[in-house]
Amino acid sequence: MTFFQMNLINGIENYNNSSKSILTIGTFDGVHLGHQKIISSLVTNAKHQKLEANILTFFPHPRMVLQKETNLKLIDTLKEKEKLLSDLGIDNLIVQPFSKEFSKLSAIEFVRDILVNKLRVSTLMIGYDHHFGKNREASVKDLIKYGETHNFKVNVIPPQDVSSIVVSSTKIRNAIKQSNFKKVNQFLGRPFELNGKVTKGDGVGRTIKFPTANIEIEEIYKLIPSRGVYLVEVYFEGNQYSGMMNIGNRPTLNGFNQTIETHIFDFDENIYDKSLKVFLLKKIRDEKKFDSLTTLKKQLIKDEEICKRTLRE
Repeated sequence: MTFFQMNLINGIENYNNSSKSILTIGTFDGVHLGHQKIISSLVTNAKHQKLEANILTFFPHPRMVLQKETNLKLIDTLKEKEKLLSDLGIDNLIVQPFSKEFSKLSAIEFVRDILVNKLRVSTLMIGYDHHFGKNREASVKDLIKYGETHNFKVNVIPPQDVSSIVVSSTKIRNAIKQSNFKKVNQFLGRPFELNGKVTKGDGVGRTIKFPTANIEIEEIYKLIPSRGVYLVEVYFEGNQYSGMMNIGNRPTLNGFNQTIETHIFDFDENIYDKSLKVFLLKKIRDEKKFDSLTTLKKQLIKDEEICKRTLRE
């Protein structure tokens, strides 16, 4: 059996493929249903024409670079996005480091030097509202004109709708902040995920028979949902488990730093320094301060009952 392997290319200058390509461009935060439709069409067209299916994306997110003091948080880490895009069957993912210097490329420089000469674009698939070049000076209409001059086609993609609502990364970020995971899952086509390494905590959970895996997420730009208790699915070394996650400062223990702790149901293994993938399914309640560990334990028993009942529904 052969497995498809996407090529990950860090920086446009490292792309050295002489084949013609079908390309789309974007930040693709969330790789949501709208993105998936674009990329599915890209891959299908590329296979039909026997061309490379390529994506050009940028990191950091341009808004992080161009808008000072932005507090933008992203749905996916770069690693999560790479995995999601790879699963969609593209040939090459080109991740261009985004800088102020790169943002100063004029529209014609971007088209001539990058799209045509470097990436050898035969067809460019682009969103209806795409702007590019220094100060976002050029529109899709300009891009079509450039295509006529430099002999590449431009396929313009209309807004992608889900239940008559246009899907966007911004709407998904807002839904995550509002803990509306039904909407998040609907727009992403999958649950929102957190990935991290399990680190040692203070062991308080184990003393009340609710051991937790403390997950450290290295990427400070990753969007973390609001404080509270969540029903989750946990993936560890190829196995799936159910559990509940607490995000917060642990006020009952007079904590100050935010932690992400996951209690995995019917599980008791030492998994320190191992990686976990956690899918958030539903928020159960907000974070609350209890007057004792005994009271906290009683609430955790109720939380677990609610989670397991929800899973049965």
